[in-house]
Amino acid sequence: CFFILGLRVTVLLTSSLMVLGAGLRCVPVSDLEIRKKLIHGGQLLNGLAGPTVMNAAPFLSTTWFSPDERATATAIASLLSYLGAAGAFLVGPLVVPSPNGTSHLLLVSQSNTEHIKDRIEAVLYAEFGMVSLIFSAALAYFPSRPPFPPSVAAASQRLSYRRSFCRLLSNFRFLMIALAYAIPLGVFSGWSGVLDLILTPVHVSQVDAGWIGFWSIVGGCVVGIAMARFADFIRGMLKFILLLLLSGATLASTWFTLTCLTSVTHLPLTTATLYTSCILLGIFLNSSVPIFFELFVETVYPVPEGITCGVVTFLSNVFMGVLLFFLTFYHTEFSWFNWCLPGSCLLSLLLILCFRESYDRLYLDVVVSV
Repeated sequence: CFFILGLRVTVLLTSSLMVLGAGLRCVPVSDLEIRKKLIHGGQLLNGLAGPTVMNAAPFLSTTWFSPDERATATAIASLLSYLGAAGAFLVGPLVVPSPNGTSHLLLVSQSNTEHIKDRIEAVLYAEFGMVSLIFSAALAYFPSRPPFPPSVAAASQRLSYRRSFCRLLSNFRFLMIALAYAIPLGVFSGWSGVLDLILTPVHVSQVDAGWIGFWSIVGGCVVGIAMARFADFIRGMLKFILLLLLSGATLASTWFTLTCLTSVTHLPLTTATLYTSCILLGIFLNSSVPIFFELFVETVYPVPEGITCGVVTFLSNVFMGVLLFFLTFYHTEFSWFNWCLPGSCLLSLLLILCFRESYDRLYLDVVVSV
């Protein structure tokens, strides 16, 4: 979409899908079957808009920012969207009471059920209002590109769709780095989505699980932007940064998994250890996203940024979907799910170690500018 329609049209199309999807979830229909179909339809439209939001950052940074600002711009654009997920960890437990026994409220009456329903509807209306406001702002002012290209790469010709996909699928180095991104990030996304279920057996409430998810994402945003700024100052260090982040993720995920196996490892299982290991894991993995994106684009340039990041995002969603599919069959015990985390991080670390980095886009900017 970015390559064909441009940034403005693509953003407007994406935000309109989000407005329509959020609006369908708010339609006041008493028939539960019709209401369920409307909610599923709204979620589908919102899901169709998701890839654009996730993949826009590298294209935006290349179009609008100079080479010594691109990594920082990619980090800000990609990680700020994660703050919405961080807010979801808090909005759910704090606004909507839990009916699963992990809350301090005792939900035994019909009035409490109606109270939960009203709270859920309030959240849906609030989301619709926020999405509508964002769409109105983009409609009022969102230029597709600056008056003058900020770099040689921003003004250069890119490959067509067909040639781009052929280049990606035939590039072994890209496939290595794509799997190094998709496997741990996909596993982590599926794992964090059911974090309250994973922590319930160790007597952690959904409110505490929400705070853990919140701080892991916020910490990942802060560290990710700092790492990206470091990458802008000292170019050619993307692989080294990823090695540091994935090493930390492997250690943190192993610590969390072993802590949950108290009957075997006898490690202290406290709120502090769970908080620390989970938050560190989220910080290391979330902060690696913009670094991965920049390395993808540098590796396969002149393939358009949207196509490159779209492929790796699709792969990440595939791994997340496969993991959640198995969770529907093996949901009574979560030790296998926890072991998937350090295993995926370790595999990604090994792939990064074997990866030979190159900076084709940066080389073009530096050589041609000189």
